[in-house]
Amino acid sequence: MSKRTTRRRVSAAARSGAQRKQRKGLMYGGVAVAAVIVVLAVVLVSLGSGTARAVDLRVSMYQGVEKVGGARELNISRLYGGPVALNFWAALCPPCRAEMPGFQQFYNEFKDDITLLGVDIGPFTGFGDSSHQEAEGLLRDLGITYSAGFTTDSSAPRRFRITAMPTTIFINSEGEIFEQRSGIPTSGELARFTNEMLAEEGIQHDEPHTHDGAG
Repeated sequence: MSKRTTRRRVSAAARSGAQRKQRKGLMYGGVAVAAVIVVLAVVLVSLGSGTARAVDLRVSMYQGVEKVGGARELNISRLYGGPVALNFWAALCPPCRAEMPGFQQFYNEFKDDITLLGVDIGPFTGFGDSSHQEAEGLLRDLGITYSAGFTTDSSAPRRFRITAMPTTIFINSEGEIFEQRSGIPTSGELARFTNEMLAEEGIQHDEPHTHDGAG
């Protein structure tokens, strides 16, 4: 075999190898691009959903058992079939005490449209003790009649993302968080959040609340 023939075969083999590498590179590049597109699509779908679902919590009732199904021990997810307002409070938390009369007024007006449940998490925030005597005494002293109870689940503040006391969470009939508010809401805010949530569900409150003062 001549040297010229050998060189031609070597050159052809080199070109063939280069072409195979190029095709393989294009194939891997296409797979990589497709993977990036899929990842971006997943991220966009995730960002677009936006609505957080409310988690469950076991609550032992202080009062208002008849308004939440009649059970002394309650999984609050049982309430998620209708509009719900969860108010996280503590007996030794001054803002919590200050807002309670406003929540009583709110309850008196909206009790036919939304379930209001006060959940005492005092032992986990430094504003209460496990005996719950302060909490029960506060409810009596202020004449509170809406449903209220306590939880022994120390993870409640973390799972409900409570960063300040008090905190109120409005949950729609699908079990989705409609609004979350830290601090003392005004009566106008309570009414607005409730009416907006009810409107989304096709429920019309008979007497719209228009007060703008503090609750």
